[in-house]
Amino acid sequence: MLLIIILGILAAIVGVACGMQLQKRHFQQEIQNAKATAEKLLNNANEDAKKQSAKIIADGKQQTIDYQDSIEEELDSYQADNVTRQTRIQQRETGLKQTESRLDQLHSKLADESHEINQQKAEIEQLHHTANDLSQERLKTLQERGSISLAEAKQQILDELKTALKREKDIELKYQDDEAQVNAPKMAKILADDAIQRGPVDMPREHIEHSVQINDNNTKQKLIGREASNIRYIESLTGTDLVFDPDDPHLLHVVTQDPLRREVAKTVITNLAVTKQINPQSIEHQVESAQLDLMNELRRTGEKVVGSLHIGWMHPDLLKIVGRLKYRTSYGQNVLNHSIEVADISGMLAAELGLNVKIAKRAGLLHDIGKAIDREVDGTHVELGVKIAETYGEDPQVINSIASHHGDVEVTTPIAHLVAAGDSISGGRPGARSESVEEYVNRLKNLERIASSKQGVKESYAIQAGREIRIVVDPKKLDDQQNQQLANEVKDEIENELTYPGKIEVTSIRDFKAVAYVGAEKKKVHKRLKKA
Repeated sequence: MLLIIILGILAAIVGVACGMQLQKRHFQQEIQNAKATAEKLLNNANEDAKKQSAKIIADGKQQTIDYQDSIEEELDSYQADNVTRQTRIQQRETGLKQTESRLDQLHSKLADESHEINQQKAEIEQLHHTANDLSQERLKTLQERGSISLAEAKQQILDELKTALKREKDIELKYQDDEAQVNAPKMAKILADDAIQRGPVDMPREHIEHSVQINDNNTKQKLIGREASNIRYIESLTGTDLVFDPDDPHLLHVVTQDPLRREVAKTVITNLAVTKQINPQSIEHQVESAQLDLMNELRRTGEKVVGSLHIGWMHPDLLKIVGRLKYRTSYGQNVLNHSIEVADISGMLAAELGLNVKIAKRAGLLHDIGKAIDREVDGTHVELGVKIAETYGEDPQVINSIASHHGDVEVTTPIAHLVAAGDSISGGRPGARSESVEEYVNRLKNLERIASSKQGVKESYAIQAGREIRIVVDPKKLDDQQNQQLANEVKDEIENELTYPGKIEVTSIRDFKAVAYVGAEKKKVHKRLKKA
């Protein structure tokens, strides 16, 4: 058994040794094959390298030849350029030499001419000196022979020139004045027609209601209160008188001359009738609320009007005064609407004449501003309007327009004429105001009647729509002192008897003329003697 194992091991060793020998031969064979392949590849690579080297060398030689040819061509071109430039340089040197020669000739010629000019200047200066001497001698001779000095002669010439210029100025001014006087009425009519067509807008006349309708008997009883306590409390807070119409027991009249108080009272009564909560506390609340709403409405109205007219910034307090005009009427015409119309017309006329449109509109809007407070403060609406405008720092042109639009003061600015024209157009157009023709005529007749009833009055005339009464007295019956007394008497009687709007001016005129004739009576006596 052991022998078999040993034999097996020996056989295995022999097998391994044989296998290793066979593998070694196999590896040697592969190595020989690889060497042969490597030699073959190396030979092929050498051949390829030789071919490529030969090709590269050939290409390099060709490129060298091409580059050499291009360099030679470039050198030839440079050489040709150098020849051309050399030729140009020679030509320029030749031209410079010719120019230098001409400049030398010109310099010589200029030197000769400069010498001649200097000689001529010297001769001219000598002639100037001679002329000045002759002029002085001539002036001296003229002064000696004319017995007048040079200053006096100059003054005489200036005086004659001033006289001639003044004559021409007077002639031109007279021509322009005559032309303006001829054309002014026509242009005024054209501008007035255009302003009337473009400015005033026909609006329904606003009637201010003085009463409130209360249809509910229960509400009426609450409003009156026990022993009329509620209605009397409303009267005390609003400053009005509340009276029920005897013919219509449900119609409550608000009696007052103040339109703002009337508006507050109407608002309070209307609100109380709606809420039906009528007691002292609610009355006080409604009065305060109505007064606050009215003040806000005045400010809003003023802001709206000023903004629509585009007249610039205006003081907030003055805006409220403008808003008060909404509740003021004059002969049935709403004063605020009238003021807006006057502002529009004045602005249109100012634009046509090249004047300040903003100032014209501002003056037109504020011309009747005094009517907003004339029921509360003593004075005419013109005087109050001037004070208001001065208080709030308005333009002097605006102040003069307010003061002069009824002829109370002298006009000092063209804007005032436009405002007066706009006031006449807005107030005088048909339908603008509700005063009848009969009332207007009667008012004028009454003014003339009072004046004519006085002793010594020859004639009397009511002018400016009854704002002025002019009285012509007999100078033989009244002297100056009596004439003054007559004016005061007529003023007092008008104030006591008539109802008049605004201010009336009483003017009494006493004109005494003494006439005498020279020679007329003697000639008549001689003629009578000859006839006899």
